[in-house]
Amino acid sequence: MDASVAIQVLPMMEDEKKLVSVVDAAIEYIQSTGVSYEVSAFETTIEGDYDQLMDIVKQINLMAAKAGAPHIMTYVKIDYKPEGQVLGIHEKIDKYQH
Repeated sequence: MDASVAIQVLPMMEDEKKLVSVVDAAIEYIQSTGVSYEVSAFETTIEGDYDQLMDIVKQINLMAAKAGAPHIMTYVKIDYKPEGQVLGIHEKIDKYQH
């Protein structure tokens, strides 16, 4: 695992129910990819192969548009280590789970 990516999808929609359904569609897409992921209140973190994760980032916007979002803001944070392994989700947060 050479990358960890945090994705925050913000559909620009006034109807909160529709907004939530677009975010749900994005998370369902991430689930369908088979990568390791963690959903939190503001973003979803995915981890795995850098190229696969970058493709997921690209597809997220397309999936949000297909789910009905007329305008999408997507914020992405990338932890990439081309010659080794990045710290995994569980290494970063397990000690804080209760």
